[in-house]
Formats: sequence, structure tokens, C-alpha cells
Amino acid sequence: MERSNNHLVIMAGGIGSRFWPMSTPECPKQFIDVLGCGRTLLQLTADRFKRICFPENIWVVTSEAYADIVREQLPEIPESNILKEPCRRNTAPCIAYVSWRIKKLNPKANVVVTPSDHIVMDVAEFERVITSGLAFTAETDSILTLGMKPNRPETGYGYIQADLGFASARNKEIYRVDSFKEKPDFATASRYIQKNNYFWNAGIFVWNVSTIVNAFRVYQPAIAQIFEQLMPIYGSEQEQEAINRDFPKCENISVDYAIMEKVEEIFVLPANFGWSDLGTWGSLYEHTPQDAYGNACIGKNISVYDTHNCMIHTTQEKKVVIQGLDGFIVAEKNDTLLICKLSEEQRIKQFSE
Repeated sequence: MERSNNHLVIMAGGIGSRFWPMSTPECPKQFIDVLGCGRTLLQLTADRFKRICFPENIWVVTSEAYADIVREQLPEIPESNILKEPCRRNTAPCIAYVSWRIKKLNPKANVVVTPSDHIVMDVAEFERVITSGLAFTAETDSILTLGMKPNRPETGYGYIQADLGFASARNKEIYRVDSFKEKPDFATASRYIQKNNYFWNAGIFVWNVSTIVNAFRVYQPAIAQIFEQLMPIYGSEQEQEAINRDFPKCENISVDYAIMEKVEEIFVLPANFGWSDLGTWGSLYEHTPQDAYGNACIGKNISVYDTHNCMIHTTQEKKVVIQGLDGFIVAEKNDTLLICKLSEEQRIKQFSE
């Protein structure tokens, strides 16, 4: 497999503020050092691919409002590889735009598409899985998705039902997809994890660029036509003006509905590399080392007394002393301090408004 053909697409247009007060619509969680490690989630996403593809083959699709933040956080990628959506139209138009853009440069491109706000604990295993997937799609006309092995009945993720009786002849780790399942209720999720052929849908895809372009032509011809007609001006000064004009014409639809649930040659690679989409403070708590009393602390100057099972994120230059809390979120950013029960974090949205 020729590494120069490997491309990475990072989808970074989300406006979620679930990590308020750290994240806001002006600076969503993908652009924040959520883990307190000195790198934002966007930067960590790019870092995971350093040995897989070259910086000039990294693409970020984001909002016009976030383009400067992307440029600042990923100065190593070409500015022309930061594609600006004029409006939100879900993942199908986003992926279609960047796919045609890449195809013009390299019709043989082998592409990984990933969200910008996930974490991976075992980077070496992640590299192995991605490299294995790229080798598979470089040799086939198949679409590949990664399935995370579930360890709890999670209702916040969609699921992939795999046919484990049919391994690919080219790669024994890869299986046909039987079906995609919507986010289930707790009882359904509990049934899923009792079986060995249900996996969390991580929203990470691998394909050859010609394969995904052809899939759009077959299953989403209206979207395909919009980006096909712009082929002559990709990379030119006229591109952004044309995108601003035509992108809003696209249907607002996810790639799962638009392509994945329709295409026949679709496979899943089950994986286990310590993945989370960090959708909540609770998920950050689960993936942060905890002290003997169950406290997960991110920050340089935190002292806790008689405190248990708390998620504490205070990274700015001040001393934080906490006494007598159990099961709370404590987070600060600039002039805002949040103290909220972990069990009540769904109410954070109303606090932030």
C-alpha cells in the first residue's frame, strides 16, 4: 500500500457545548484541551495519524466560523485543506464535498473519515486497525466502518450488527454488516451486549475515494450532481464562492442514512482500542485516571478532602480546594464555575443558555 495515497478527513464542524463552561458554540469541545494534556481533541485526532498519512493529505471540514481555530491548531496542514461549510447539512454533504475535492487531486486516494472529538487510549492498536482497514479498501470496492466492542449497555450510541459467520477472504478480521441499529433503549442495549456480534458505531469510515464517490452517484444522485459539477474549479479562487452558493442546496442527511444503510458492499472491522466519543462529562470521567476515592482530577493545583467519585477539571492558574462532595462535576473556565451532580449533567445545557 502506497502511503502517499492515504488521506485523512477530520469532520470538525460540530457546535456542541456539552463540556460547558469549557466548551461554547464559539469554541466547541473539539478545539479544547479536554484531557489536560496540552493538546486539543482536534490535535490529538491528527496526531494519531502521523505514521499513517502525510500532513499534506490531512483535510479538515469545518464551519467558516472555526477555520481560523483549525489553522492555528493544525499549522502543519495546507490552508487549502481546510474546507469551509457555509451552513450545517449533516455528514453526507460534508463527506461528499471533501471526497470530490480529494478525487480531483488523487483518484487513487484511500481515505479515513473520522470525527474530531473522540479519544483513543491505545494509539498503537488504533494504528494497526486503521492500517489494516486501509489495506483492505485499497484492494476492494468496499466501504468499511469500525465497530467498537461494547463493554456496557450504552444507549447513546448506534450499533452495528455484524455477520460473524462471513469473514472477508482478504482480511479475517473484517466481516459483512448485517444491519445498522438506531440508538436503543436500555433493555435493547442490554440484549445487544449479551451477543457477540453487536458493536458500537464509532462513525469512523475507511474507503477508496472512487468507491464513495460512486456510492453517492448511485444512492444520492442529487448531492453527487452538486459536487460533480464543481470539479473544474476545485482548488481555484472560485471554489469557496461556488460552495457557498451550492452547498446549502444539499439535503440535510447523515452519511449513515444516505449511504451506509443502502450500499451492499459494506463491512465492519471490530476493534478495541479504548475508544470514546466524549459526549458527556460522565464519559470523560470514565476515561480519566481516578484516585483511591474515585476522583478524576484534571488540573495542576487541586486538593480534595472527604471527596469521592467527582470529575474535577480546573486547569487555569488558581488553587482549587474541594471538601465533602460526592458524585459531582467541578469545572471552571475564565469567569465561570460549574458545580453540578454528575447524575444531573443533562441539565447543563439550560445552565449554559
